[in-house]
Amino acid sequence: MTTSNRGPEAAQDDEVRMLLDERASRLRGRSDGNADETVLMVAEFPLGEERYAIPLESLRAALPLRLVTPVPLSSPHVIGVLRYQGSVLAALSLAAMLGGHGWRQDPAVHLVVDRGDGELCALDCEAIPRPLSMPTAAVEAARTHSEGPVTEVLLASNRQIIHLIDLPRLFARGTGTGGARNGG
Repeated sequence: MTTSNRGPEAAQDDEVRMLLDERASRLRGRSDGNADETVLMVAEFPLGEERYAIPLESLRAALPLRLVTPVPLSSPHVIGVLRYQGSVLAALSLAAMLGGHGWRQDPAVHLVVDRGDGELCALDCEAIPRPLSMPTAAVEAARTHSEGPVTEVLLASNRQIIHLIDLPRLFARGTGTGGARNGG
């Protein structure tokens, strides 16, 4: 009586076990080739027609654009201010800070980031970024050829160029935000 009840269940269990074994062997094969490769986790997002990223460790939050209060007569890269966890932060235009790259669509969110000096600010962004892992070796190789705050990293897996933003370099290079608290 139990064998007739367990017949379809046993077949389903065998199918599930086979599927899990197949996945495990596929993952084992993938991890064997990359066992010694370390990765840098980044938050990747579009900026115009290109893909940009910031280190995930610098990202604190993604907030809706509607939380920003405009600041009239401010510098071109300053959009306004917003409140985050009891602090008032400068909301900055990433496109203006990078030298005039245009957005493909209007920014929808602000990314609260650590500038690299312990201070927080918000950068506008078209969309909520997605997490992405980049091989550390590729990042370091690209950084040897880069002098500015943006490093072009070629991902060998899909032949895509990601522009990695070095936030401390970006805020230190004299966009009017270098010496001011919260970029304002």
